[in-house]
Amino acid sequence: MVVVHGVSVTPGAVVSRFPLPLCSSSSARPLNTGFNGNSSVSFFLKKHPLSRKIFAGNQSAEFDSKSKAFAASEKVLVPGNIDDDDASMVTEGPSSFSEESQILNLENQTMEENGAARTEDEASVFDSSKGYSNERLVREKEARPRIVPPAGDGQRIYEIDPMLRSYKDHLNYRYGQYRRLREEIDKFEGGLEAFSRGYEKLGFLRSDAGITYREWAPGAKSASLIGDFNNWNPNADTMTRNEFGVWEIFLPNNTDGSPAIPHGSRVKIRMDTPSGIKDSIPAWIKFSVQAPGEIPFNGIYYDPPEEEKYVFKHPQPKRPKSLRIYEAHVGMSSTEPMINTYANFRDDVLPRIKRLGYNAVQIMAIQEHSYYASFGYHVTNFFAPSSRCGTPEELKSLIDRAHELGLLVLMDIVHSHASKNTLDGLNMFDGTDAHYFHSGPRGYHWMWDSRLFNYGSWEVLRYLLSNARWWLEEYKFDGFRFDGVTSMMYTHHGLSVGFTGNYTEYFGLETDVDAVTYLMLVNDMIHGLYPEAVTVGEDVSGMPTFCIPVQDGGVGFDYRLHMAIADKWIEILKKRDEDWKMGDIIYTLTNRRWSEKCIAYAESHDQALVGDKTIAFWLMDKDMYDFMAVDQPSTPLIDRGIALHKMIRLITMGLGGEGYLNFMGNEFGHPEWIDFPRGEQRLSDGSVIPGNNFSYDKCRRRFDLGDADYLRYHGLQEFDQAMQHLEEKYGFMTSEHQFISRKDEGDRVIVFERGDLVFVFNFHWTSSYFDYRIGCSKPGKYKIALDSDDPLFGGFSRLDRKAEYFTYDGSYDRRPCSFMVYAPCRTAVVYALANPDDDV
Repeated sequence: MVVVHGVSVTPGAVVSRFPLPLCSSSSARPLNTGFNGNSSVSFFLKKHPLSRKIFAGNQSAEFDSKSKAFAASEKVLVPGNIDDDDASMVTEGPSSFSEESQILNLENQTMEENGAARTEDEASVFDSSKGYSNERLVREKEARPRIVPPAGDGQRIYEIDPMLRSYKDHLNYRYGQYRRLREEIDKFEGGLEAFSRGYEKLGFLRSDAGITYREWAPGAKSASLIGDFNNWNPNADTMTRNEFGVWEIFLPNNTDGSPAIPHGSRVKIRMDTPSGIKDSIPAWIKFSVQAPGEIPFNGIYYDPPEEEKYVFKHPQPKRPKSLRIYEAHVGMSSTEPMINTYANFRDDVLPRIKRLGYNAVQIMAIQEHSYYASFGYHVTNFFAPSSRCGTPEELKSLIDRAHELGLLVLMDIVHSHASKNTLDGLNMFDGTDAHYFHSGPRGYHWMWDSRLFNYGSWEVLRYLLSNARWWLEEYKFDGFRFDGVTSMMYTHHGLSVGFTGNYTEYFGLETDVDAVTYLMLVNDMIHGLYPEAVTVGEDVSGMPTFCIPVQDGGVGFDYRLHMAIADKWIEILKKRDEDWKMGDIIYTLTNRRWSEKCIAYAESHDQALVGDKTIAFWLMDKDMYDFMAVDQPSTPLIDRGIALHKMIRLITMGLGGEGYLNFMGNEFGHPEWIDFPRGEQRLSDGSVIPGNNFSYDKCRRRFDLGDADYLRYHGLQEFDQAMQHLEEKYGFMTSEHQFISRKDEGDRVIVFERGDLVFVFNFHWTSSYFDYRIGCSKPGKYKIALDSDDPLFGGFSRLDRKAEYFTYDGSYDRRPCSFMVYAPCRTAVVYALANPDDDV
């Protein structure tokens, strides 16, 4: 029996986290994924499923030790975890991994020949006169040779930030570890490009002759492959172990040429381990499902026939200059209380995201996780997409449709920890505590109740690097949001630690150099092989060099999530309006490192969880249930909430970073929290945490509320859409020009310039200002580009949208020019310099 453990929420330091109530194995109700019967799997998805049936047969096959596909002379070198009798077999290996590393020294499988890189402008592929198609562009891009550039000297960080020179010993050691790993990977694995293709050497590998299955499990005493194909007979297909802990079996094709394991068959590996006999899902499995009436998932041999494989039709979009990210969870994206599908999300939600003006969608909970309420953060099968929402082919179709719409697709990837489950996850996979993870307390995260990877292990590096590449290569994701990076980078995991910005907090003995080095390697691999890919790191600590390229000595992320902003808004919303400090707001929004880009957000999925509150709920509370109809009287709480909801989001986008993120539904002030289906849980002390009777009612998104023009939610949605389109038109988030000319604590007014726009915020609860003078950098005529008080956005129409504002010469608020405006209370207005032919 698997004990289904607690929930992982987004990590951080000092930030209050509210884990969801746990669901014990005795009370958990398995989800209906479409698995029906003992030997077959069928998926009945709502909209044109691409793969309608996964079939499992009952065929056995003999193990051929003289496989033509893999010669007996091939060796697997694992310097760590070897018996004394085997020590003589090790001839060489990475010097610094002599105790812990594992090197897989297998010949690379034959790959398709690389096509020549195109020399024409890629735009020409859309010119029908030249005969190019989107499909051809996709094929040609895939054929281009990929090479990770060599490591640099890592010294430019001291030019960027001279304060780092006091910590040269630590930083040079860190970069030395990275360079050494790159050199050893080059020497023993043929380079980072080859090393990151571990999925071509481990797991299930199909060749013309049959199927080879390999698994690294040095702690196991014996192993056999079991499943529907051999009637789960542990004696039918026993595996052989080489001297370095890799188990292997080759199953030749059947006499009719069909594979020994049919597509859709359930498979597991049975091992005799130091902890006893156990059946586990293969670590490199590409798909897994949960059968009705069962808790553990089953691994699925996933190898659909060519005619059922999805073929990508659309090229991946170029990376936009500024990212406007729509954070989404496929399962809860339906307006109905159900688990939504990839197909429905593709057809219903993606067009909505595009219409709202976002240019990227960040999808949570893609990696398979046995506990739905973990929000996808307790991963059990790292290479498998969540089967609750459909098949791998349908996920590919979703991503291809997003690309057709011009949307980047970022994956919320979890490499910071793993599920504690032992039967369907990596924990105790080979019966030992220190297989993929650190042993003892260092390998356990007490707050998340999960296992922590050993980033100093060679095979763990192979596994995680290959995992990142798998999602980019196989599914065409455009990048990642790396979860829990703060937890990775410090041995204290950021728990009960308040980061003050003092550099000694980042470069000392509490830094996990192995983990930071892994992050450098994975960013190096991603950006080297996929130059257009985007990486975002979830770090609350403010680690210096986090968003500096690896060759310059940095960690290599493109963006850092500016997590402090959301926490600051919650802190402010607990205060009276009279106690809001303009300087406090400005400081938090602008407190980021020069030259390191940030993704700003007023709230994310964290604030939407049960036990927490969204901004809309903090502002309007229970009044949201009774006073949101536009044809009914409002209340002071609703009027205040709608006004401040718009202002908070606009000032966050305007000052908070070079990118912006919103969690689905929050754009229109979604009235409900997120509460995953769960049962009652009895704790060891006898207390009871009540469940919700496994209800999906609070595990959905009521998009219909935002679309209903008779509700005030619609005005919030319209404003968010206008805000995104304003940024698309003016590109203010990535403008180098940013100047804060006024933060008046008496008037409660903030004025700043971003690009060619002038933003004016009046946070005062009653005072409106006529003929209010504001500074600007450029002379001319200004017009209103965005007005939060517009009736379309639920405002009171106190401004004339057609009014023109002419500048005066002369310094004001340290600006060379100025103009006069009307600033109503609780409004945000954006002014743009009007060109003669410009339609503002």
